[in-house]
Amino acid sequence: MLLPRPFADYIRLVVRQKRHDDILELLREEGAEAVRKAQRGLIIQPGAIGDCILTLPLAALMKETLGLGGIDMLGHAEYIEYLPGRSCVDRISSIDLVDIHRLFAERNEFDVIDRDPLISTFGGYAWIATFLGEPGSDFEHNLVYTANCSGACEIVTLPVKAPDGFDGHLTEFHARQFISQTGLAEQASEIPQNEKLLSVTQADAAQGKKLLKEAGIDSDRQCVVIHPGSGGLKKCWHLDNFLAVAQVLQLKGLQVLFLLGPAEFDRFSTAKIDRINNISRSLSSLSLTQVLALLSCADTFIGNDSGITHLAAGLGVPVFVLFGPTNPSLYGPIGPKVTVLSSCHKTFAKRPSVTLQRKLIEAVFS
Repeated sequence: MLLPRPFADYIRLVVRQKRHDDILELLREEGAEAVRKAQRGLIIQPGAIGDCILTLPLAALMKETLGLGGIDMLGHAEYIEYLPGRSCVDRISSIDLVDIHRLFAERNEFDVIDRDPLISTFGGYAWIATFLGEPGSDFEHNLVYTANCSGACEIVTLPVKAPDGFDGHLTEFHARQFISQTGLAEQASEIPQNEKLLSVTQADAAQGKKLLKEAGIDSDRQCVVIHPGSGGLKKCWHLDNFLAVAQVLQLKGLQVLFLLGPAEFDRFSTAKIDRINNISRSLSSLSLTQVLALLSCADTFIGNDSGITHLAAGLGVPVFVLFGPTNPSLYGPIGPKVTVLSSCHKTFAKRPSVTLQRKLIEAVFS
């Protein structure tokens, strides 16, 4: 049945208006999405390798819950250079190239000028989370002033350490602190402890195999990488323990490769380095990106509570980590295949422990 002409015209008008409204709403939604994707966040993390890796869950939380289009990290370049393209951090910048000490000036003496490098560094961000400074400090005040010179920016100052008595992981503490200051939903603070934080590229895998070959390791056979160092001497399991474990692993048919960094060469005597090389193969003087590539090809990793251990765990490598004076519940590495072994902190670094050696070997072969 045909509709009367005036009524049919009215229906067509309503349909056109509906389509017009739908298009406008779609454009508004797309515009809002474009604005959201254009907003970026920054994390100021001046810590070492492990600190930077344990900051990645916070970066992911900020990106997801705040709807940011990207997350940058400002830190020491040698500790964070590998993050873009392998983690949720999109860009990095070197804190050593920033005149950041100016932000510690007394607030009544602080000022910025046109085209100030500080404005170039901190302007344009919608959110900044900083592990530098204290809440209410001159640093925080000056950072807020600088970051808001070129647009609105929210600043969140986070404590580096959890208070005594905190019973969760450090990443959970970071998340809770961020949420409490921003008013985000509390459920967003749940940080998975068994997920990979880092991925590797094909170039990484190729470089890792090349490094193993140069060290005389057959990439077709199982290889255990041992890193006997750490940032703190008290966190280093006695070297004789690692050497004893390496000998047993090799007797059982596994290849063992010691990874030595600058700290080990500073602390170990020539005699100790010779002992390592007499028992096993070793690699040294690698950049952190090269270490990442090497670890990506390892079948197993053994180490102390160190940044390299956090790196291996974040890559998803099966990790066996030895804890002495530090609390693994608070500072343990995050990854899908992490086994923690603890010992009495009073003797951990001072003398060998046959009992813990056996536990570690049993864990590797279990």
